[in-house]
Amino acid sequence: MRCLDRDARAWFAGTKTRKRSGRDQEHGQRRQCPRRQRARRRFRLAGRRGDCRRHRARGDRAVVVCLSYGERGESASQWLAGKSLDEIKALRRAEAEAAATALGAEVEFLDAGDYPLLPSRELLDQLVRIYRRVQPTVVLTHPLLDPYNGDHPAAARLAIEARILAQAIGYDAPGEVLGAPPVFFFEPHQPEQCDFKPDVLLDITAAFPAKEQAMKCLPAQQHMWDYYTSLAVRRGVQVKRNAGPNLGLPVDTKGEAYMRYYPQVTEVLE
Repeated sequence: MRCLDRDARAWFAGTKTRKRSGRDQEHGQRRQCPRRQRARRRFRLAGRRGDCRRHRARGDRAVVVCLSYGERGESASQWLAGKSLDEIKALRRAEAEAAATALGAEVEFLDAGDYPLLPSRELLDQLVRIYRRVQPTVVLTHPLLDPYNGDHPAAARLAIEARILAQAIGYDAPGEVLGAPPVFFFEPHQPEQCDFKPDVLLDITAAFPAKEQAMKCLPAQQHMWDYYTSLAVRRGVQVKRNAGPNLGLPVDTKGEAYMRYYPQVTEVLE
């Protein structure tokens, strides 16, 4: 799950309750604010900051969980600059905190390491406890396939498994049993190789200025700023094309693409 950059992470929806309707229900869960979980702080923050900011703009709670700082695999510029491991971790943490502030999100750090991110019973239990405490209604994470970075699918598997365990009444962890928050995969850097086939397009036009501000809080991955800005423009064209008639008019819409992991539950088709 995640909300900031392209490190392994995920984010969940928080706990602001809204009026329920058929459109707002997903597996019978109430709509709340999103929460994300990250394994490493990669520029993926840019990838999904728009969604995070949209939830905050309507008063929801957004929580980012950083499984690691991306200190080994996502900080090449800092290694080339001669910085030590501890210096890089401190730098990436400060970047993540600044980006989260720009988005109005909370952020938690688990410092589980990267390259490789190794799942453990302890790490899984930490995530279950976070699910129980936050009670998210939306979970965002990496796709389950990434031939370029094994930490990303590792983070996704952790996010999904922890969600399942948090739903089990017999799992020994404090807090209420989790409902069934929908899980979305956000767009990876190499979508074709990751078998990413979007079935949800999100209009982030109003939130894009905040997303740009958050991206610029990550100078260690400055090389990705233009990429994700361009991607938002391309997805924005698709947002308009799939939302109305094709009149060939210029648009300035910005968008993000997602894949659902579980089926959508609704009372009407619309």
